[in-house]
Formats: sequence, structure tokens, C-alpha cells
Amino acid sequence: MKLFSTRKPRQYRRVSIYSDESHDRLQKLVDEVKREQGEMPASDKPYDSDKFRGTFINYTPRAQRHKEGGSKLGWPLAIALIFALIVIWRFLLTGVR
Repeated sequence: MKLFSTRKPRQYRRVSIYSDESHDRLQKLVDEVKREQGEMPASDKPYDSDKFRGTFINYTPRAQRHKEGGSKLGWPLAIALIFALIVIWRFLLTGVR
């Protein structure tokens, strides 16, 4: 009698969207051991994520600018503004026109 029975909820499956480097290193080690023991053929290479690491930045100018850092005029511009504010402040305090 299915009318009064409750359904079991779906099982939770965690899908990681970020890479786990320790898991990747462990998987590479396991693959190397399998190749050495002959369980996995040597010509059958698994997917290597290190081969593509950093290639996205090469094709996007915004990501390249972000990687390089801030603007080149940051410190000189800040020093010039501070100097200009000190000069203006001096003229305001002394009352010289």
C-alpha cells in the first residue's frame, strides 16, 4: 500500500567545483604506481590539468592587468597630491594671496 508510505529523500552528492591539489597529487601518484605495476598501459595518459594552468590569463587582457598589479602612476600621483594639498593648506593658513 503505497499511499501511506513515505519516500526516501535523495542522497546528497557533493560535487566539488574547485580543484583539490592534494587529491590531484595523490591521484597522479596512484596512476604512476599502476603504470609501474603494469595495470595501466604507459601510453594511456590521464588528463593533465597542469598543462592548461595559466592559459586563460594569456587570452584575456583584463586578467593580465589584474595579475600585473595596480597602475604605474600610483605612488608619484599620491606624492604630488599630498604636496599640492600641503601648499594649499599653507596659503590658507598664512592668508597670502
